[in-house]
Amino acid sequence: MKINSRIVAHYFASTCGISLVGWLYFRWLHVNETTVALTFLVLILLVAARWGLRHSIYLSLLSATAFNFFFLPPVFTFTVGDRRNWVALIAFLATGVIGSQLAERARKEADRARQRQRETEKLYDLSQTMLLAGNTTELLASMPRRIETTFNLEGVAVYLLSGERVYRSRPDFLEGSTSQLRDAAFSRDHITDATSSLTLVPILLGTRTLGSVATAGDTLSPEVLDAVCGLAAIAIERAGAMEKVTQVEASRESERLRNALLDSVTVELKDPLRIIGESIRNLRGNGEAYSKPTVALLENMAMQSERLEYLVRQSLEMAELETHALVLDLQPHSIREAIDLAMAGDNNPLQGHKAELRLLANLPSVLIDLERISKVLGHLFSNAAKYSSPGSPIYISAEQSKAGLIVSVADQGLGVDDLERLMIFDKFYRGKGQRSSVQGTGMGLAIAKAIVEAHGGTMGLTSQPGAGSVFSFTLPLNADQT
Repeated sequence: MKINSRIVAHYFASTCGISLVGWLYFRWLHVNETTVALTFLVLILLVAARWGLRHSIYLSLLSATAFNFFFLPPVFTFTVGDRRNWVALIAFLATGVIGSQLAERARKEADRARQRQRETEKLYDLSQTMLLAGNTTELLASMPRRIETTFNLEGVAVYLLSGERVYRSRPDFLEGSTSQLRDAAFSRDHITDATSSLTLVPILLGTRTLGSVATAGDTLSPEVLDAVCGLAAIAIERAGAMEKVTQVEASRESERLRNALLDSVTVELKDPLRIIGESIRNLRGNGEAYSKPTVALLENMAMQSERLEYLVRQSLEMAELETHALVLDLQPHSIREAIDLAMAGDNNPLQGHKAELRLLANLPSVLIDLERISKVLGHLFSNAAKYSSPGSPIYISAEQSKAGLIVSVADQGLGVDDLERLMIFDKFYRGKGQRSSVQGTGMGLAIAKAIVEAHGGTMGLTSQPGAGSVFSFTLPLNADQT
């Protein structure tokens, strides 16, 4: 059996201390028994606070023996002549033992408080380094090493369910133990292997499991391990959120630059296209006789020029709507006026389709920019006509609800699936499957939606593949009309 020299030294020092105090009081100072007992108690409490309970109990027994032998009559014997001295001796011994226990408890509480303070400081340092990571890849690559260094561990591994990835503080730590780490992630409990001083803890964010952490070396308290895993979960989610925010900001900036470029090009194209169109019209109307190929060429040039002018006008209008520079001329009008205006003239957007009106009686008037709302209806009519079978009817309806005045345009086309419905109002988007057969710029619905929203309304779509689509928009009513 190996003897700890440090413990032996403590016992020896305790024995020497009691002997020295007893010899001084007995030989020279000649104080009363109360002073001796209190001095012995002070020594006992100091030893208990410094070296622990075992040494203080030993010192209590040794002090009681010395107190009886040297200071309680008859001296130099272990007998007690007066019954009251028996009470004093027993009280002294009990006080020494109880005081030792209390001092030991206070010492342990102080040690635990200091340990908790050190752990809190380490957790704070770890959180600072984790939360400063710029992205998820950088965070996960450095996280195991940071945990290992912060808590002086032998090794750390971090496993993520996303992608089945394992990050290690050392390349050889827990190599080939992915299944063990995966099982720990779903265990929801701490798994400890005493033989290898390995502890596995799941990484939880609320009720969601992100992965697990494996540590080897000095056993950390369960509270510290849970705190480390909690910090890891928060740091991973924060890094992921920061990456998404960065991607969104980059996407917004890209969209802004694209719009700026498009607006600039559109403005620059406006005058040249106008001049080209006027020149073509002058050539066609100057009275000269052209050959048939030349006439066909001029007609084709005129048609394409008009198409380009239309595209430029739509781009300028979209830019005006996106910058909120649109000024609306709001006047009370009935929705029938807007429908009639949309279908008036030679360029009827219904293109040979029959319009079936289903307008409820006594519909209230609404504050609208008549020209703009008629343009919205024109885009909806044109869209319904393009994607419906030739000659099929287009249903136009309007009704009043608590939300406002609801106007709907229904067709009998192929319909729109769920994925396409999410993009149908985006700029330049055109229905899949018919992009080559149906002409268009892909901005009509985006412009219509922007105009409706400028009026304070909303636009939506109800559709079922193979059963047609219903585009509807809602215009707000005055408070006394709802």
